[in-house]
Amino acid sequence: MISSMTGFAAAVRESAQGSLAVELKTVNHRYLEFQMRAPEEIRPLEPAMREAVAGRLTRGKVDCRVTFTPATAAQRRLVPDAAALAVLRDASDRVLERFGEARPLSVSEILHWPGVLAEETLSPDRVKAEVMSLLEQALAELDQTRAREGEKLEKVLRERLARMSELVADAGPLMPAAIKAYTEKLAGKIAEAGASPSDERVHQEIVLYASRIDVDEEMSRLSTHIAEFRRVLDKGGACGKRLDFLCQELNREANTLGSKSVASEMTRISVELKVLIEQMREQVQNIE
Repeated sequence: MISSMTGFAAAVRESAQGSLAVELKTVNHRYLEFQMRAPEEIRPLEPAMREAVAGRLTRGKVDCRVTFTPATAAQRRLVPDAAALAVLRDASDRVLERFGEARPLSVSEILHWPGVLAEETLSPDRVKAEVMSLLEQALAELDQTRAREGEKLEKVLRERLARMSELVADAGPLMPAAIKAYTEKLAGKIAEAGASPSDERVHQEIVLYASRIDVDEEMSRLSTHIAEFRRVLDKGGACGKRLDFLCQELNREANTLGSKSVASEMTRISVELKVLIEQMREQVQNIE
């Protein structure tokens, strides 16, 4: 299976502190390029995130965006400080031992005691774990998106290859017909001139003409490149660069085919081949 270099994925995790999100957007690029936008406190994680992305992708420009949206005051969860509670309880117990008539502290009084309540915060280690977990989740979704897109690209490419094979097959019988037409035309001109050249001379002219317009080599290379293109698609993986090279070779042979054309039908086939190859190159630019 081949993969496209174009894709988008996002992973979000809600907590009492707010919403943490990781977004990945990829577009085609010659090499793998990673760019990250994130709050300053998350910037130290960039090397680890870059390594994680490089472990999953081989080509493409990756735009990674990490955002943190704090929860509103009404949504935040207030967590009593365990150490402060322990100190307050120890002090309260000592007071009650000394003054038996004293009243124990109420829950409201405890919660309002300075230092008891604190907003729950994420430790640096927990922030790293949360961000890397979200990144892995986003990468998995991105892989699926790029694979689906790659499947569509492969279908388009195979359709173009099938049409190219038909055109190559159509071009095969055109050469003998062109040589036959030239032979008849040459014989007609000789007859009009009232000349009677030797059969050997006529044969030499026909051989030279056939050599000049011969495209058997180009047709064979076109068929070979089409077969290789299919083989690479069957193998899958990161094959975008190889497919791009094959498109260049296909275009070279199609151009030569057109330059040697002596029939309108052959010219039409050459033009249609070049149109198909250009369409394939546009799609191949997005393959990883």
